[in-house]
Amino acid sequence: MAEERLPNRWMFVVWALVMQMCLGNLYTWSIFRTPLMKANGWTIAQATLPFTLSIVFFAVGMVFAGRWQDKAGPRTVGITGGIILGAGFLLASQLGNTLGGLYVAYGILGGLGVGFAYVTPIAVCVKWFPDMRGFITGLAVLGFGAGSMIGAPVGTRLIGQVGVLNTFAIFGVIFGVLTALAGAMLRNPPAGYKPAGWSPPAPAAGVKAKKDDYAPSEMAGTIQFYLLWFIYLFGAGVGLMVISQAVPMGVELAKLTPGVAAGALGTMAIFNGLGRPAFGAISDKIGRSNATMLAFAVYIVALLGVLRGAETFGMYTTGISLVGFAYGGYLALMPSYTADYFGTKNLGLNYGLVFSAWGAAGVMGPIIGAQVRATTGSFVGAFWILSALCVAGILIALITKAPAPKEA
Repeated sequence: MAEERLPNRWMFVVWALVMQMCLGNLYTWSIFRTPLMKANGWTIAQATLPFTLSIVFFAVGMVFAGRWQDKAGPRTVGITGGIILGAGFLLASQLGNTLGGLYVAYGILGGLGVGFAYVTPIAVCVKWFPDMRGFITGLAVLGFGAGSMIGAPVGTRLIGQVGVLNTFAIFGVIFGVLTALAGAMLRNPPAGYKPAGWSPPAPAAGVKAKKDDYAPSEMAGTIQFYLLWFIYLFGAGVGLMVISQAVPMGVELAKLTPGVAAGALGTMAIFNGLGRPAFGAISDKIGRSNATMLAFAVYIVALLGVLRGAETFGMYTTGISLVGFAYGGYLALMPSYTADYFGTKNLGLNYGLVFSAWGAAGVMGPIIGAQVRATTGSFVGAFWILSALCVAGILIALITKAPAPKEA
């Protein structure tokens, strides 16, 4: 019987980028928030909650979708994620003038749709590229950051031409269809797949073969899972604090206008995207732990060496861009860590559990910034707290090793 002809594995990277660029438009909420506030008289807190809910349900959706994907494969889950995401935007076009409607449509359905679809291209690419796992993961998640950079200006123009509710509908159709289409193109490699000319590293003489694939319950029984969870918590927490407070920090530290500070945030977003494939590739060369420690070191330099004394637009933009570059690295490093340590068979659910640290960081980081600013009248104190978390992260990364070899 003729051997099955395998597809070009790079096509899965292309579909991963398409899917992630669609999903990243969950972050365009700010273009909808202001006109909705003006039209309906909502407060900032009321109009921010749909986005907050979307982040929570993003993390929740990943756990459920990860378990389902490990059993059913990426296609079904990816298509379902696209349908839910599109339905969320379309429902928002009908209920967008009510807070309750937006909480359900954008917050719950939008977040779940992204959570269901997000992990599928990552898991697929990791399985097809064991020889360059970090770089490919970073390249795949680059699309998530790039999506809102395209969607935000396009959406702003659409809102000006056809209104907020019609823009929700247009986004729902485009992102729902493209995400489902990309999901339909994904497939896992055959069992035992290895790229031509590549072989996994052989165990040292006298060392038992390592168990490659861990069930979620087995992963949760290892100390490595908890060490990775805290690395992710600290790494994501620093970045999300700076992202969440970037405009008011620019106004306070460098005396920028809000508009100019928002421009600096746009530059930070570019470096956030670039940091994903860059740190992924670096980790393929020097190892995940060394790359993780490097990212924490970049944070410390940015926080204490640049931002603490940033009095100009150039210094401030440099500081937050360094933070964005390092933060992007964690989005590539952590899926690669999870696959390295616990295998790819159950990567969907395993990474979903590790990713819960990102959800916790989305609460911890912004709270640190807001509370320190409210208590001391300055953001500088938060830089010292975050730098202390970076030192803790370096120490954890230094002692974190792959699970001890055991019988497969």
